[in-house]
Amino acid sequence: MLLPTDLLGDWALRRTVDDRLAGAQGSVTGTTTLTAVGPDEVRWDETGVMTFDGRTTPVSRTLVVRRDGGGHWAVHFSDGRVFHDWVWGATVAHACAPDDYTGTIVGDEQRWTVRWEARGPAKDYRLDSVLTRSPA
Repeated sequence: MLLPTDLLGDWALRRTVDDRLAGAQGSVTGTTTLTAVGPDEVRWDETGVMTFDGRTTPVSRTLVVRRDGGGHWAVHFSDGRVFHDWVWGATVAHACAPDDYTGTIVGDEQRWTVRWEARGPAKDYRLDSVLTRSPA
């Protein structure tokens, strides 16, 4: 099992978006940087360009991965809300009623994938983010 601290550095980001409800596909290309903020916190910055349904727009987000006193890691939105547990290789959930979000993080120290499935009254999509370590 890899921890966020095992993945520090720069990553090439390639995300595919399959919006089954809209019948549209898209992609994001960019970079992800994981930076240690301390022994129990990693900052996750993404920047890139999204191409979706014939349009192109810049995108970015910041997440924070924190470890609590018991050694448990969790991913948080930049405003502090919990997004999901950091559990390598197992399915995690993000509570956001009325929709169901499930995700997995798998791979190794050179290439890893984050997959999210979202289903609900107005959503049916899959996001696959592939991160490949940038050359030193």
